[in-house]
Amino acid sequence: MDIDLKDISRRTLNQTLQTWHGSDNQIMVLNPAGQHALAAGLTQPLNVIIAGPVGYYCAGMNQQAHVTIEGSAGVGVAENMMSGRVHVKGDASQSAGATAHGGLLIIDGNASARCGISMKGADILVKGSVGSMAAFMGQAGNLIVLGDAGEALGDSLYEVNIFVRGTVRSLGADCEEKPMTQSTSETLEQLLREANVDETADAFRFYGSARQLYNFSFDNAGAY
Repeated sequence: MDIDLKDISRRTLNQTLQTWHGSDNQIMVLNPAGQHALAAGLTQPLNVIIAGPVGYYCAGMNQQAHVTIEGSAGVGVAENMMSGRVHVKGDASQSAGATAHGGLLIIDGNASARCGISMKGADILVKGSVGSMAAFMGQAGNLIVLGDAGEALGDSLYEVNIFVRGTVRSLGADCEEKPMTQSTSETLEQLLREANVDETADAFRFYGSARQLYNFSFDNAGAY
């Protein structure tokens, strides 16, 4: 089924998707024209294809749905996602996947600053590069970067696993490079397969928390 945003409002689109009862679970959204908050708050296993670029907070709070964006996405794509899959076929602006608790976010292009900020269990795979402070205060989940990472990668990290194939400009407070274990290698390769990426774990370096900032220590005051 096709839904044309030249004919209906964004609010009507979201209400239609949130209460969908049709037999056809594949919906094509035409003429998005960079509008904000499209396909937000979905809770059903729909397959939503947005034919063009989107604005802020597309597919926010997603549960179960597979949302494909055939273009670039503005700030906060897949913000607070719980499950399902969001696939951006272009670039993503700041805070992609912010606070996401679950699901898989795939970005074919590059992601700007703070990709995965405060992520809480989601998996994020960026086929390009990420900007500064990726996975800032990340609590759980996996961030995979096939390109390069900017400054302060993993700053104030908790327990997110970060895998980078390219170069890292600098590590943030309490983030360190770690040896790749069999368990982390298997996790990485499974996610690469899910995203249809033909790479192996040995092409990546693994970063995680040094676990020095969990509790305040005066000796570490300068790092807070």
